[in-house]
Amino acid sequence: MDINEQQQRFLAWTRDHGAIVHHVVNGFAAGDDRNDLLQEVLLAVWKSIPAFRGQAKPTSYLYRVCHNAALLWTRTEKNYRRRVDQFSALASNDSSPHPDALTEERLAKLYSSIRQLKPLDRSLILMSLDGVSYREMAEVLGLSESNIGVKINRIKNQLAQTLKENVYELK
Repeated sequence: MDINEQQQRFLAWTRDHGAIVHHVVNGFAAGDDRNDLLQEVLLAVWKSIPAFRGQAKPTSYLYRVCHNAALLWTRTEKNYRRRVDQFSALASNDSSPHPDALTEERLAKLYSSIRQLKPLDRSLILMSLDGVSYREMAEVLGLSESNIGVKINRIKNQLAQTLKENVYELK
């Protein structure tokens, strides 16, 4: 594959499937760390393009590359343990927020809760939220489809409990 073909594929993948990159980055990093992780993930995608043989769907391949890059980044970043304190910001907010701000706050809370999960669980819930089939998840993560179903159900319950507990902490 020459550099022009690689560039065309990279541009097509990031244009057509950029949401995958966005979700993985937001699921594994917060604040300024997102920019660092985004660079690492995009670099991993770029480097992996020549290895793509078309045996999997581009989305499955892209998920695998993005998740592996995020997992590697998480392991190697010693300072990556900062958490965004969404709830204290909400508690100190006296004015009633704009509806778009509420949506962003809810999304921020969800991502914050997702970042508290184990790396494999993060990957599973992010793919689930993106509508990826159990079969594709099994292919990307090397698990059985039935195991994925059980894990996703447990993760959803755990997230619901975490979000519920955080709401009570505000009161």
